[in-house]
Amino acid sequence: MTPADLSLTVQHAVRRAVDDGALRVDVPPRVKVEKARPGGVGEYASSVALSLARPAGRAALDVASLLKERLEGADGILAVDITGPGFLNFTLRPGGGAGLLAAVSAAGLSYGHGDGLAGETVRFEAGREERASVVVGCLVGLVRAQGGDAGVADGGERVHVHPGTYDGETLGSDAARWRLLRAAPHDRPLDGAPLLLRHERNGLFRVQYAHSRARRLLVNGRQLDVLPSYETDVEDPLLGLVRDHPSVLLAAARHRAPDRVARHLEAVADALLGFQHTVLPLGDEKPSAAHRSRLVLAEAAGTVLAGGLSVLGISAPDRI
Repeated sequence: MTPADLSLTVQHAVRRAVDDGALRVDVPPRVKVEKARPGGVGEYASSVALSLARPAGRAALDVASLLKERLEGADGILAVDITGPGFLNFTLRPGGGAGLLAAVSAAGLSYGHGDGLAGETVRFEAGREERASVVVGCLVGLVRAQGGDAGVADGGERVHVHPGTYDGETLGSDAARWRLLRAAPHDRPLDGAPLLLRHERNGLFRVQYAHSRARRLLVNGRQLDVLPSYETDVEDPLLGLVRDHPSVLLAAARHRAPDRVARHLEAVADALLGFQHTVLPLGDEKPSAAHRSRLVLAEAAGTVLAGGLSVLGISAPDRI
């Protein structure tokens, strides 16, 4: 179950509560679902009960209890807990990768795009120096990918960035953008020189290399007659990172923080590089359903990496 799926499930629970007369409110057009915060319960949380309490004339805990009754046992949800003044916390069922990976395959590079900011209009001030221009250009794309109406106040639509220089060496466009977008807004841009090195300490290299490995696994799989087909559940942290991609993109757009996307891509890349050795048969090992299923997950991770890099305006080479 993706965050978007969970959001719809909660919205449907609200609608059922309204339809049977338990709640007297307007059903919200969207329900915000976010990753559970430290100290919370489960994987995701929603404050929908708190937002509905006042118009319903009910205590938030009462609204949360009504929704919990209608959410328990829903497909993909293992448990629903109420915390604090009325937050709903969700634990998802283990496995369930088939639907998630099918959604990634169907969406392609648009996986994670949604309507979480539908109805919002954002006009950014045009950047007057390189970093501001790059960040504004990226944020326009992020907000639009979440259904918002975004643009630059002076009417500019595209921000062109020339490769930066570092100690006399020219950075390519990819490294120049990563240098500026990977750093949090309150931090200085990354040093340019390390981004020219093909080394594991270079986050950009790890992300692009991991994407190339995902593409190569598909080629090698065809040579071994192993085609991607999700036939058995794969339990690996990589699956959770793929599932989190939509919520990361939405949070990056909402908080105007493209560095969140870059950090998430590094986490996906690291997990994929650790996972890759289990994907295809080794030695005399015979191809199995497990190999085919792992290949689907590797392919999905590659899609997440390519899509995330595209959001940042950075290339995703098939070979490095």
